[in-house]
Amino acid sequence: MVREFELPDVGEGVAEGELVSWLVEEGDAVSEDQPIAEVETDKALVDVPSPVDGTIRELRYEEGDVIPVGDVFVTFDVDGEEPVESTDDAADTAGDDPESAEHGAGSPDATGAEADEVATPQDRVFAPPRVRRLAREEGIDLTSIQGSGPGGRITAADVRSAVAGDSQASTGSGVTSADAPADSDAKTGSDVTAASDAETTADTRTGPETDSRATSPPPSSLESADRDRTLAAPATRRIAREKGIDLDSVPAVEEREGEAFVTSEAVENYAAAQKRAQDADRAAVEAGKPVGGAGTDAFAPGESERREPFQGVRKRIAEAMVESKYSAPHVTHHDEVDVTALVETRERLKPRAEERGINLTYMPFITKAVIAALKEYPEMNAVLDEENEEIVYRDYYNIGIAAATDNGLMVPVVENADRKGLLSLSSETNELAKKARERSISPSELRGSTFTITNVGGIGGEYATPILNYPESGILGVGEIKRKPRVVTDENGEESIEPRSVLTLSLSFDHRLIDGAVGARFTNTVIEHLENPELLLLE
Repeated sequence: MVREFELPDVGEGVAEGELVSWLVEEGDAVSEDQPIAEVETDKALVDVPSPVDGTIRELRYEEGDVIPVGDVFVTFDVDGEEPVESTDDAADTAGDDPESAEHGAGSPDATGAEADEVATPQDRVFAPPRVRRLAREEGIDLTSIQGSGPGGRITAADVRSAVAGDSQASTGSGVTSADAPADSDAKTGSDVTAASDAETTADTRTGPETDSRATSPPPSSLESADRDRTLAAPATRRIAREKGIDLDSVPAVEEREGEAFVTSEAVENYAAAQKRAQDADRAAVEAGKPVGGAGTDAFAPGESERREPFQGVRKRIAEAMVESKYSAPHVTHHDEVDVTALVETRERLKPRAEERGINLTYMPFITKAVIAALKEYPEMNAVLDEENEEIVYRDYYNIGIAAATDNGLMVPVVENADRKGLLSLSSETNELAKKARERSISPSELRGSTFTITNVGGIGGEYATPILNYPESGILGVGEIKRKPRVVTDENGEESIEPRSVLTLSLSFDHRLIDGAVGARFTNTVIEHLENPELLLLE
């Protein structure tokens, strides 16, 4: 019996989700609750589990597709039931359909053909279906391969390297296409064969974990990556094979008999560009910087432009920013605070925190100061219910802490922050930020905030005009603590100029609910608590 599985509401109220990756292939045997796909929604990456024990019959969407909630996106042959179509039927129709012949009975792609031999990895190996298929054909265990793609994703080149390392690949493996015309040499006037389907293309999906540098959409179909057919001389194929390059991904500048023709020079240039991109990514990782961004290595040789789909996290961030900016009239209030005493307090407490395995940052102190101000000015913790034309005042304090990640801005939420001490706040904030960067954070941990704090000082910023985390009424931007000269008055009223630690604050608020005077007073309360950190003991 065939069981259809609709995309569930993985984000509690979302209408759609982006399919980031399939964790299974057609023909794989799965068990109930086994993760079968990764879907991104509300800025979180969510595993979708199988609802039954059975065999994957059909994957109805491609990686990168946006799937409406409630749409059937995968079907199963339930264990113990006869499948709708037998392998004999498939073999009968293979002769009429070249594609079905390629994936018919006896092939690795046939449903259930190797279900007993290939078990779905349980340790969440990141590899697209075509790479998994290549690994199965070559007898390579994906769990033994260290992926070189973004986020540890395994590419076709990684599989080929593993094949070469195990001395399992024959000299002609994956070189000559089964559908290459027998007289291709006569047509082109040189020793040329068509690229094999076995030379599986590396993942070119431009999504959360994709490096688009080597496979950017080129300006013409002749140069397109993922071509169905590529002509090249044997010597060129040998070079591509040695370098682990997929010929179908190499931009072609020549054409023979209407087909793209790749030269040895193009392969060499493409391999060099890939190596530069990989080296740049490794350097970025070592420096703690985002991977895969635009830069001098972001373009393939001969390209002056590149395009990426506007989707995934970046699109969701854009939609949220537009909704916030056009819904709530923003006003930003700027001020400075002398945090010399706070710096000294943190330095004294930091070793005690480290003894408990906690990295004590300034964020829990700032969070405490914000909560004190929210209690004094409840408008800042309120939200406008436009549909019912009501102002909703909230007597709970869920503080969103904006975190910059390689996949965009995320806002993990510390729930009931007013009930937690400094060490508890520090530990939870650090853990949530880590989970956001690793894409292991759950959707529930990104929702429900009543006020947001964003730290622009972490990258050396001073002032900002942060956009509200709509529908919240306020967001506080925190700048870098810098040593600046300040006029200080002593107990005797005498003034002197001293170097002090100064923190900048940028408070944006919804002017529909909050007047400028309230925003300024709110900021003054935050300043009072940061200048006198002993007041935080009362919170």
